[in-house]
Amino acid sequence: MSEEQEHVLDEKGEFHVVDEPIDISHYRFEDWTAFAIFWVLAIVIFYQFFTRYALNDSASWTEEIARYLLIATVFVGAAVNVRKNNHIQVDFFYRFMPKWLSRGMSSFVDVMRMLFLGYCVWLTYLLMQKIGMQRMAIIDWPIGILYGFVAFGFALMTYRAAGVAWFNWKRGASVLEQPELADEAK
Repeated sequence: MSEEQEHVLDEKGEFHVVDEPIDISHYRFEDWTAFAIFWVLAIVIFYQFFTRYALNDSASWTEEIARYLLIATVFVGAAVNVRKNNHIQVDFFYRFMPKWLSRGMSSFVDVMRMLFLGYCVWLTYLLMQKIGMQRMAIIDWPIGILYGFVAFGFALMTYRAAGVAWFNWKRGASVLEQPELADEAK
């Protein structure tokens, strides 16, 4: 009998496997928020599918609401990627730069990311002020609700970008300089 078979067989020779305990402690607020919005989106899409194909009488509001829920999921979920530092980045040139230059450039990228995301919060706020109480096309709700989710997502991204920058500064290196650090920050 091989060692693998012995590992899954108990004393009686019966198949016995114990799952590892589930750890959800690494999930943060934005993970759960994006997850909840996604499931509301899934329910709306299912309702749309059911009314269209089972009842042959499609609910007209579902397409608009599904579109807005998808936008909300993307912007809130993007904060997860900022926290994990999973956004697309080019680290090729950092391998050829002297350490002092790559450290400076990496810090510059962290600061610019925070400033850009903070500016996006401000622009979204200004947009919300301009659209005022305009209504959605089919549902008689303010379109500002959608932009509230966008602003909230940008604010979460800004907050998480500040956390990533602080972590990079304390550690003395970023993923741009040392790609092997990518798993450590998650």
